[in-house]
Amino acid sequence: MRPTHRRRATATGALITTAALLAVGFQAGPSAAQPAAAPAAAKAGQADPGALPKNLSPAQRAELIREATATTAATAKELGLGAQEKLVVRDVVQDRDGTTHTRYERTYAGLPVLGGDLVVSQSAAGATQSVTKASRAALKNVDTSADIAPATAEKQAVSEARAEGSAETGAERAPRKVIWLTDGKPTLAYETVVGGLQHDGTPNELHVITDATTGEKLFERQAVHNGTGNTQYSGQVTLGTAPSYTLTDTGRGNHKTYNLNRGTSGTGTLFSGPDDIWGDGTPQNAETAGADAHYGAALTWDYLKNVYGRSGIRGDGVGAYSRVHYGNAYVNAFWSDSCFCMTYGDGANNTKPLTSIDVAAHEMTHGLTSNTAGLVYSGESGGLNEATSDIFAAAVEFYANNTKDVGDYLVGEKIDIRGNGTPLRYMDKPSRDGSSKDYWYSGIGNIDVHYSSGPANHWFYLLSEGSGAKTVNGVNYDSPTSDGLPVTGIGREKAALIWFKALTTKFNSRTDYAGARTGTIAVATELYGASSAEVKSVTDAWAGINVGARPGGDPDPGTVFENTADVSIPDAGAAVTSSINVTGRTGNAPSTLKVGVDIVHTWRGDLVIDLLAPDGTAYRLKNSSGSDSADNVQTTYTVNASSEVANGTWKLRVQDVARYDTGYINSWKLTF
Repeated sequence: MRPTHRRRATATGALITTAALLAVGFQAGPSAAQPAAAPAAAKAGQADPGALPKNLSPAQRAELIREATATTAATAKELGLGAQEKLVVRDVVQDRDGTTHTRYERTYAGLPVLGGDLVVSQSAAGATQSVTKASRAALKNVDTSADIAPATAEKQAVSEARAEGSAETGAERAPRKVIWLTDGKPTLAYETVVGGLQHDGTPNELHVITDATTGEKLFERQAVHNGTGNTQYSGQVTLGTAPSYTLTDTGRGNHKTYNLNRGTSGTGTLFSGPDDIWGDGTPQNAETAGADAHYGAALTWDYLKNVYGRSGIRGDGVGAYSRVHYGNAYVNAFWSDSCFCMTYGDGANNTKPLTSIDVAAHEMTHGLTSNTAGLVYSGESGGLNEATSDIFAAAVEFYANNTKDVGDYLVGEKIDIRGNGTPLRYMDKPSRDGSSKDYWYSGIGNIDVHYSSGPANHWFYLLSEGSGAKTVNGVNYDSPTSDGLPVTGIGREKAALIWFKALTTKFNSRTDYAGARTGTIAVATELYGASSAEVKSVTDAWAGINVGARPGGDPDPGTVFENTADVSIPDAGAAVTSSINVTGRTGNAPSTLKVGVDIVHTWRGDLVIDLLAPDGTAYRLKNSSGSDSADNVQTTYTVNASSEVANGTWKLRVQDVARYDTGYINSWKLTF
């Protein structure tokens, strides 16, 4: 294989604000991959201490942010940004060896750039090690004069909200001018936000992006993400409270828990009482749900602080707040950036509040994701956002070590949301819930994010516990792999550490499954070394959910037909094909036809890839994406080709649809 000659990397403006536990809508969008970090030596089985997250106090983090803010102009110049571009520091995290990872937002001519965020990683000596951007598009010569009025954009946004069940007749605030960079080409646009309530009673915060020149809708997203106390789910626990008895956790950023008393707005009433006893373990006592939510928030705070050294969601030592008893028999829970809070309904008949440990951790983690990678809540990045909340929900539940709610790889097993005693989601085999997917496939970004999260949840289980049948804390699991080969687990603590560090230092707002694979392998390499068992298991677990190949070659069983001849791909030119003649097969191709693709290219986002059946039917394997910055396409796609006759000439068709980067088809194969 010929070497590539350039490596560039990228990250997208924070487009996420709220998240709910359950599916509430259909969303889709593009995604982005991340470059691998440089390898670091480590003792076998032990993380390199220098690569671990540093325990930053709020004051230390604030100082790092101050230092980064003071040098934004110099950083922008070093990055080659234009005179009208400015950087705004969003977050700073640091490794124990002094490596600092700074996240920036961008503005252009004073306008926010949605899709312009980036991450700069510097060594302790101040040398820039890597820069990741969401888009490589140059921000220059952008006309900031709108051709349509803000009222036109607002009308469109309200119409979209009504179509999705909202009764609102006006925008929550006036449309704001932005530069839309998420699709790769800078476009002057309006962002309009419509509030009110969705059809199921969930708060509405619909963001609509409208082209300020043509009036065309460019994008829309729903920003509400649906997700001594005597508790209902965790037994009798110790709560952090304030004197004179209020549910104010003075030891955890003054986190407060409020009673909405069936309301759907505001903060409600802070729980208070004549003593420091909260609830009686039944849903009829209003304090019980408050105790559960308060306890779950405390556990999540402690987990982030004690395991990763992060003081609260933002790392600034400030606690979010919780609201319980939202609406009437509301069967959901959600996180909202706009209030920096978690909110919980009381479930069916107002007797099954969604306040268990894992649900509380799930919602609070949405806040963490929003303030770190900012994974956009649509497409593959939306699935990874949901999976991140499920992953740390499990991690916090195990960390809690509560005998009434023991740790498991089930999501929402206590809240009985289905009414039949089954969990909401299963991490060992996600498809057990009837909707989630076990494995990645081309097009998974087009389904609801609560179901496209399945493969990442599955990856976490495989990496933690390994494949096959086993029992953990009395729960039976049996986790399969897409290639039928085993995965050896490395333990839940290591798996969660790898995901946390990837989330905070490698992922960006448009990271997709391929990018998550690259980022987690990079982190495992930093922590344990390139030749470690941990890196092998991380890679095997990805292969186990059909993302990338295992070390040492393609393990797929079956009959393989391959073409290894190089085919040059013209830069921004016509499509090219490479053919494979399949013979000796009987009947049709399988529903799980494996298409192994090895393309060398310096910017994979330029490429559109199709599989052509003998009769000419095209199966899209990969779309182009201006924010997909990784080099090369080296992965195996699964195609349902059961309607096609197996024998005949199959073709891989590849087209480069953008300029400046080049490559070639190195090889490809079909596995029947």
